[in-house]
Amino acid sequence: GTTPVNIRGKPILSKTGGWVAAFFIFGNEMAERMAYFGLSVNMVVFMFYVMHRPFTSSANAVNTFLGISQASSVLGGFIADAYLGRYWTIAIFTTIYLIGLTGITLSATMSIFVPRQEHCNQLSLLLGSCEQAKPWQMVYLYVVLYITALGAAGIRPCVSSFGADQFDERSKDYRAVLDRFFNFFYLSVTIGAIVAFTMVVYIQMEHGWGLAFGSLAIAMGISNIVFFVGTPLYRHRLPGGSPLTRVAQVLVAAFWKRNASFSSGEFVGLYELPGKRSAIKGSGKILHTDDFRCLDKAALRLRQDGTDPNPWRLCTVTQVEEVKILLKLIPIPTCTIMLSLILTEYLTLSVQQAYTLNTYMGRLKLPVTCMPVFPGLSIFLILALYYSVFAPLFRRITGHPHGASQLQRVGLGLAISILSVGWAGIFERYRRNYAIEHGYEFNFLTAMPDLSAYWLLIQYCLIGIAEVFCIVGLLEFLYEEAPDAMRSVGSAYAAVAGGLGCFAATILNNIVTSVTGNEAKGHPSWLSQNINTGRFDYLYWLLAGLGVINFCAFLFFARRYKYR
Repeated sequence: GTTPVNIRGKPILSKTGGWVAAFFIFGNEMAERMAYFGLSVNMVVFMFYVMHRPFTSSANAVNTFLGISQASSVLGGFIADAYLGRYWTIAIFTTIYLIGLTGITLSATMSIFVPRQEHCNQLSLLLGSCEQAKPWQMVYLYVVLYITALGAAGIRPCVSSFGADQFDERSKDYRAVLDRFFNFFYLSVTIGAIVAFTMVVYIQMEHGWGLAFGSLAIAMGISNIVFFVGTPLYRHRLPGGSPLTRVAQVLVAAFWKRNASFSSGEFVGLYELPGKRSAIKGSGKILHTDDFRCLDKAALRLRQDGTDPNPWRLCTVTQVEEVKILLKLIPIPTCTIMLSLILTEYLTLSVQQAYTLNTYMGRLKLPVTCMPVFPGLSIFLILALYYSVFAPLFRRITGHPHGASQLQRVGLGLAISILSVGWAGIFERYRRNYAIEHGYEFNFLTAMPDLSAYWLLIQYCLIGIAEVFCIVGLLEFLYEEAPDAMRSVGSAYAAVAGGLGCFAATILNNIVTSVTGNEAKGHPSWLSQNINTGRFDYLYWLLAGLGVINFCAFLFFARRYKYR
């Protein structure tokens, strides 16, 4: 059931897959991440300066876009596992992604799609007196933005799984190779992010918005060509049919036989197909476990089921175990929502902090929108040194052959994220007090020359380290633990958790703004547009407190999880 096949569905006889095929797939992921991060860092600024939207609503709109693009990844995973397979899902949705990026480029290039920019300076933007975008202009921008989100939703759950499919499960060093694959995979993600935070920002400053967004579309177009060139080398897994249907069948059958007894005289045994072949295409058989015993009744074979049972009344043990695995996996990615929430807050809050600080590095002045590149650089450094420095160190501490188990890496990432946001609160308190003491309280768009923005590197580097341990460990965990025929859905769990983190950031910001601010009394909220009268430090410490609670929940679930 897990035999790799070629693009025509025939078993593979010749040598295919391996690292060569994987590197073609890395190129597609690098361009997708470049576009994703390029939009996340630039679209807020584009909406504020070009479309003349308030900064808060611009940030919330982009957070919603990021959330939808990740949370809807379960759709791409479902389509891949059920009908198209991972290759064709990537091929279709990467084309949709390119269409969306082209539409965004047109929006930034053609004056008809943006409001007039005459007589609109920085003061006018702050006062909201610039010409507002027409409703149809915003509708067009949102349509092409969400077409891009749809493309990302189809690609994200499939790329890592499709890349991991290129390696032979029967080889002796499979687990070690898979461990290296996910590290290299996230390295390609990081390179895409670094390019987005540097080259794309530079293009925007020197050549304008049209060429900046156009460069993202060009990169995606080139990556599509590279991906299709590698087609003869790829290994494929047959789609196993609708996972939702199989899950529904188990739930209906378990409910239908809820009153049946394992000790009944009608009980024949737990149902499974004879021989080695599984009833599910693209899946091997899964042994019975004692978890969620109530679901076992879906596989409870009674005499009345006959020789040709109704799949809505009787399911195989493998089908029941698939549902059990999906349920057991849920708590782990759920605990990573907090990391995504922190990352989302950093994308906007840290940029606002950087606007008030000195961003000169010697004679070189870095643009504020380049600041998020530093987590990427720390990730790049960690991944480059992982096998030479970190893995041997962790191996001595844990005794694990790969340095640390997948769940240990996830937990380490969550712990470091708490340190990152705790430091962010400490520095923000110092920065705010410095601004008030030196007369910058109401000059929040003026950089303070004697306070360097590079103090932000501590929180940036810590969150970068947290991200690499947590997300790489999570992706590897979900791929190895998910059922054979549901690996794209399993990978989608990580993307959904990321999307929920974006939504949670928007909800938290709205709650904090409404609870802590009172415009009628002239009392600014913690998230005041004037960062020097707001209290970003309180929000950071709130995030640290929530992170501690989340980490305790993770420890509870991780200690009780049994690997397959």
